[in-house]
Amino acid sequence: MRAVKAFLLALALTWSFAAAADVAVPQLTGRVVDQTGTLSSNDVAALSQKLRDYETRKGSQIAVLIVPTTDPESIEQFSIRVADAWKIGRKKVDDGAILVVAKNDHHLRIEVGYGLEGALTDVTSRRIIDEVMTPKFREGDFAGGISAGIDRMISVVDGEPLPVPSRSVNFGNLDDIGPILPVALFGSLIIGGFLRTLLGRLLGSVATGGVVGILALLFLGSAGIALIAGIIGFVLAFIADLFPASTGSSRGGGWSSGSSSGGWSSGSSSSGSFSGGGGSFGGGGASGSW
Repeated sequence: MRAVKAFLLALALTWSFAAAADVAVPQLTGRVVDQTGTLSSNDVAALSQKLRDYETRKGSQIAVLIVPTTDPESIEQFSIRVADAWKIGRKKVDDGAILVVAKNDHHLRIEVGYGLEGALTDVTSRRIIDEVMTPKFREGDFAGGISAGIDRMISVVDGEPLPVPSRSVNFGNLDDIGPILPVALFGSLIIGGFLRTLLGRLLGSVATGGVVGILALLFLGSAGIALIAGIIGFVLAFIADLFPASTGSSRGGGWSSGSSSGGWSSGSSSSGSFSGGGGSFGGGGASGSW
């Protein structure tokens, strides 16, 4: 009998500890992480694009997280754990901010990195929450409230002097690589054939990579993706004569435009394509409820 009681007591203690366990910090899979299904796919795409454009222009990072609850923690405790794990913002600049919404708790918070505390002050963050976001949340318009809050946060941070984004370290979003692959393939086969004939195999391939890289930079504005596209262009141009034309011609064409096996796929997933830049947080920001 004592053994049964001891077992039941241990089971009860185990259950109570599990119930009191902190909510796990979600994996950072994108600029917008919604664990509640509140936002539609179009809402997520629009917000993500807005935040991506802002990061490209300003260098600072903003992320959005929606969770059902932070219980048993307060949203302040949970948000700082998220900030420590995600490290939004540039390292040593600390210019990141995270908008956390605990939907079932009716709580939200703007967590602000050290480098933005002069612009997104506690008072300013609270006004954004109270005046812009919570009125829409009370009407059930979460997408509108979040979008309006992000717009106001961006407008405030735009007035803060921050280091200019470094194009040399901006590798863009992995989603952007897919559309540039046809450009790299076209440049390697068409432009590469001409430049190889004119300059020789090695110099022609190098020149092809340079042209493809410049095209990628003009289209996407990302030096990192331009570098990747240039390398792809160089490699494809350099090895083009290893693949005989399907028409049987021995020289000049390399690959035929009719050969499609082994083509590139542009259906890359955005999962895991965004990451924090190493920014630090110290608990600045504000919380609210609706």
